[in-house]
Amino acid sequence: MSLRLRSSHRLRALAAVVALVAVGCGNTNPSGAPTPAASGPISSGAAGCATAPQPASDLPGWDVSAQHPTLFPVVISNAADLTCGAVRFMFSFLDKDNLPAAAPDRTAQVAVFNLGRDANTPIAMADGTFIWAIEGERGIYVTSLTFPEAGLYGAEFTTAQGSAAPEKIRVTFDVQASSSLIKVGQHAPATDNPTVADTGGDVARISTDATPDPALYQATVADTLAAHKPMVVAFATPKFCKTAQCGPTLDRLKPFVTRYPGVTFINVEPYQLQFEDGSLQAVLDASTQDLIPVEATNQWGLISEPWVFVVDRTGIVRGSFGLIFSDAELQAALDAVK
Repeated sequence: MSLRLRSSHRLRALAAVVALVAVGCGNTNPSGAPTPAASGPISSGAAGCATAPQPASDLPGWDVSAQHPTLFPVVISNAADLTCGAVRFMFSFLDKDNLPAAAPDRTAQVAVFNLGRDANTPIAMADGTFIWAIEGERGIYVTSLTFPEAGLYGAEFTTAQGSAAPEKIRVTFDVQASSSLIKVGQHAPATDNPTVADTGGDVARISTDATPDPALYQATVADTLAAHKPMVVAFATPKFCKTAQCGPTLDRLKPFVTRYPGVTFINVEPYQLQFEDGSLQAVLDASTQDLIPVEATNQWGLISEPWVFVVDRTGIVRGSFGLIFSDAELQAALDAVK
């Protein structure tokens, strides 16, 4: 599909971490109780899975408007990532003032229910690991979950801070049968991304990073695949990032470049840009004035940024990190492919 046709599926930023206040309002009804997370259909890039029956609208215990919690959970994983199979599940909490409430000393567990099958028995329970989204300012929790089929799911979060009594809060969310996003286990697209060889060595013509590492702009994904080398492929644009996470994402990546000399690191600017007046400027859609994704963004099925993929020497994606990741998560993925 051409880039112009795909432009209707423009990148939608995961603003949950940068502006949790806005997300909290979007997931909270006037009574103050969390409402089901909304997600529309996502175009399929791979075969999907079965879909559970639609549950009744009045399932006992799942009327989230009847809750009166002091915290409100926010499911941060976006719709493209919430599909059947193994999922890196991200969430956080807002307090009654819509301020971020996740913290290193706040515990968080999640029990997941397939509401179309059994609304009383969880199919999985997991502890959330806290990581900073923006160091010292906003944090989230991450864990691994597996969804056996598409449909409506429920999450019961249990959280406590210090010696305070734990609190339980429930929300519902959709799991899609499939999505356009390149998933773990799939082959990486042979992307012909720009490199410094295309600009006469001028990194500023292909990177909006204020302090770019030239090592991130030396190779194309296609050439790295052909050479059977492991790689990290990042989609991040510090200048035009809608979540304030693109700069931190690249800064978090840079130390790993020297630590893993056998791995090729590549950053791709996810939007169409043009070099004007000494710097890169965004190319905007004439009718909507929105940013326009580049073909590489479409090839990888992204609907948000930043995103980081870890690919092994056979070209298979072994790690996928949307928006935020910890050093430990990236190191584990790199150790597995180096």
